[in-house]
Amino acid sequence: MADRVNTEGLRYAQAVAETKSFSAAARAYGVTQPALSNGIAKLEERLGEKLFDRSPRGVTPTAFGDRILPLIERAVSALDAVAAEAKRLTGPGEHKIRLGVSPLISPPLVARMFGMVRELPEPRGLVLREANMQELRADLVAGRLDIILIPAVAAMPRFEHRVVDVEPIVVVTPDADAADSGTPGDAAPLELEEAGKGRFILVPDTCGLTTFTTQLFQAREMPLRTYPGEAAGYQVLEEWTKLGLGSAMVPRSKLSSPDVPHRPLTDEGREVQISFEAVWSMDSPLSADLLRLADNLAAAR
Repeated sequence: MADRVNTEGLRYAQAVAETKSFSAAARAYGVTQPALSNGIAKLEERLGEKLFDRSPRGVTPTAFGDRILPLIERAVSALDAVAAEAKRLTGPGEHKIRLGVSPLISPPLVARMFGMVRELPEPRGLVLREANMQELRADLVAGRLDIILIPAVAAMPRFEHRVVDVEPIVVVTPDADAADSGTPGDAAPLELEEAGKGRFILVPDTCGLTTFTTQLFQAREMPLRTYPGEAAGYQVLEEWTKLGLGSAMVPRSKLSSPDVPHRPLTDEGREVQISFEAVWSMDSPLSADLLRLADNLAAAR
């Protein structure tokens, strides 16, 4: 066995052990599945045995993996602790909190975060970055962001999660019930089963909205009928519904105007909502402040 063990391979192996899936581990780390599989294969070559068995039933540790994977978990935790402590000891006295947000996050939620940062026991600056979910997750793992606000649609192993907001989902549609009401906000609710009879226009699966929509229909074991093209953004969704290309599902805050024809979405009479979560690492030197912020956001919900 070679003396050097690639730390990236160790992290990949730990993620697979936690998620029991190569594809889920790759998504969590923001890399392609072939890259993650390659990294684990190189690690297994250096260690001299396979760590995982893959079968139609899923991914399971080998007998060798059962012995080695707990050691890998401790090694990765120790490496993270070294980096966090070094950052704490060498960093400037006034830390800024680097916040990443999905485009799906509402401006009022970001504004609340700004206000709460100023009210911390030690007031800090806030550096804001908007990006797609894959980039946000990768930057959080790499330590380039301290905390991210994203839709609660994908697991991130080894990170803290707190639901900090929920928002009603509405269906933008040229449906007569919405268009003829004169006040779209008062339009009759649309049941998910009825909505599923039409087709939906989707956006690229980067902000979390398409993942949410897909998971919603999968949970009800309903087929999701989609328009073959993709809209570039939420305003384009509205424009395309006017053309009759389909309906669009969005959080209410993403409507460009309250006058846009829309109907509240319900499921067996209950309002359909999307949840948003704060995600951060307890190994961060700012973990106490990040926990306080997440708790305060959740309480203000």
